[in-house]
Amino acid sequence: MKARSDELQVFISVIECGSISAAAEQVGQTPSAISRTLSRLEAKLDTTLINRTTRRMDLTEEGRYFFERAKQILQQMDELEERLALRQQTPAGRLRVNAASPFMLHAIVPYIGEFRERYPDIVLELNTDDLLIDLLEQSTDIAIRIGVLADSTLHARLLGRSPLNILASPEYLRRHGTPERVEDLGQHCLLGFTQPEHLNQWPLRHAEGDRLQVIPRLCASSGETLRQLALAGEGIVCLSDFMTHHDIAQGRLVPLLAQANSGYRQLINAVYYRNSQLALRIQCFLDFMQEKLACYAQADS
Repeated sequence: MKARSDELQVFISVIECGSISAAAEQVGQTPSAISRTLSRLEAKLDTTLINRTTRRMDLTEEGRYFFERAKQILQQMDELEERLALRQQTPAGRLRVNAASPFMLHAIVPYIGEFRERYPDIVLELNTDDLLIDLLEQSTDIAIRIGVLADSTLHARLLGRSPLNILASPEYLRRHGTPERVEDLGQHCLLGFTQPEHLNQWPLRHAEGDRLQVIPRLCASSGETLRQLALAGEGIVCLSDFMTHHDIAQGRLVPLLAQANSGYRQLINAVYYRNSQLALRIQCFLDFMQEKLACYAQADS
């Protein structure tokens, strides 16, 4: 006999709740029924998942392995059900999306017309903030975050990975020359972020590693401001490809020090709180943006 999804859910509830009685209350069963389900599951798997005493429960090594994979299986089942529902229903209602200004302007706004045509009953509200926000305080359904995530209380979906490029305008290079080596950057005006400080670590290989901490002569809080300064010939900048690939293609910005670039890619994640009333709208937007960011689906270098 094979384990059933309801048995997996009971097992996960017991572990997450910390006790059989708490799990019984959560899933609406009696503690004795929960105990029978656990025993039946262990019998089917022919292994002990939990060492139970009158005072505590501890996962066995097999139990830890099974717990992680059972969670993944149930999550995949939930996603499958949501996707099937998408094929049968028309998503509707308000969807509030938050992103830093550069991502909103360069990676979301150009596709809004197509999204609205595809999902005419979704009412979009687009907000920008260059600092991290609290989704609940800001009444936000989805936030796009660039870089490594720190908040584990949110559900996240990886949309892509965008390369970082060292760039300058042709006019700046004409006036100040082109740096041929990483060491040459010390003779140039570098543009950087006021915060967070890690954004001023450029993906350049040098004697001490593959990330170069720079000290900007001109700082700004927004990547879009830095892009405009670079276009105006004010200095050399390090910016993500999602906001500069058109500038590079049209010759407005020139990539520099490609041979020293370590190939680091910034993670692009969508974060959100799960809510069954918003699931259809959220799923539609995530699928749509992942489709549009398919060019950034490569693995990290």
